[in-house]
Amino acid sequence: MKTAQRVYTALIFILIYAPLAVMILFSFNSTSSTSVFAGLSFKWYRELFSNSDTLEALKNTLLLAFVSSIAATLLGTVTAVGIYRMRSRVTREIIKSVTNIPMMNPDIVTGVSLMLLFVFVGRLLGRTNTLSFWTLLISHITFNLPYVILNVLPKLRQTDRHLHEAALDLGCSPVEAFMKVTLPAIRSGIVSGLLMAFTLSLDDFIISYYTVGADFQTLPLKIYAMTKKTVKPDMYALSSVIFFTILILLMLINMAGMRSDNNSNGSKKSKKKV
Repeated sequence: MKTAQRVYTALIFILIYAPLAVMILFSFNSTSSTSVFAGLSFKWYRELFSNSDTLEALKNTLLLAFVSSIAATLLGTVTAVGIYRMRSRVTREIIKSVTNIPMMNPDIVTGVSLMLLFVFVGRLLGRTNTLSFWTLLISHITFNLPYVILNVLPKLRQTDRHLHEAALDLGCSPVEAFMKVTLPAIRSGIVSGLLMAFTLSLDDFIISYYTVGADFQTLPLKIYAMTKKTVKPDMYALSSVIFFTILILLMLINMAGMRSDNNSNGSKKSKKKV
C-alpha cells in the first residue's frame, strides 16, 4: 500500500514539474530548436533582456503588480479590521461571503463582467476608449482584495481585544492604538497578503486580457501574443524568469507564515508558564 502511494505521488509530481523542467532546460539551449537540446548557453536570456518590447512589458508588469498589491493591501487591511469589529455576526458573515466572490468566481467571469462594467460606465461618461491602465489596475485590486482579507482576518482573531482597549484607556487615540498595538500584531498577515497579491497580479492573464487597453501590455499578454507566432526559446527564458520570481515570492510567503506561527506558539507557551 505504501509503495503504491509513493508511486502515485511520484507520478503526480512528474506530471506537474516535468513540463517546467523541460521549459527551463530549453531556455538554456544554444540553438533555436525547441525539441533538440544542443548545449548550454545564455543566448536566449541575453536576447530576452536586449529586447526593448520585452523590457517594456516587464516594467509594466512590475508597476501594475506593485501599485495594485499596495492598494489592495491597504484596502484589504482596513476592510478586515472593519469586518472583525462588527458586532452583528450575521452581517459579518454576509460581508465575508460577498468579499470572497471575486476569489471564488472563474477568472473569465470576473474579467468579462469587469469589462462590461467599464464599457458601460465609460459610455455614460461619453468616452470611447474606456479600457486603459486604470481599468486594469482596478481589476487587479478587485481580485486581490479577498486574498489580503483572508490573510489579515486570522491574525486579528489571534490578537487580544483587551490590548486595544487598554491602549485607549491609557490615552491613545483610536488611530494611535491601532498603529501601536493592533498593527504590530497583524504585521505578518499584512506582509503575507501583500506578497500574495503581488504574485497573483504578476502572472494574471485572463482578467488582464479583458480589461486592458491597447496602449498597455504585461508579460503574460506578451507571452500569449508570442505563442501565435513561431515559438522561440526566448519565450522559454521569459517564462522561466516569471516562474522563479513567483517561486521566490511563494517561499517568502511561507517563511512569513512559519515565522508568525512560531511567534504565536512562543507567546502561548510563555503565557502558560506565567
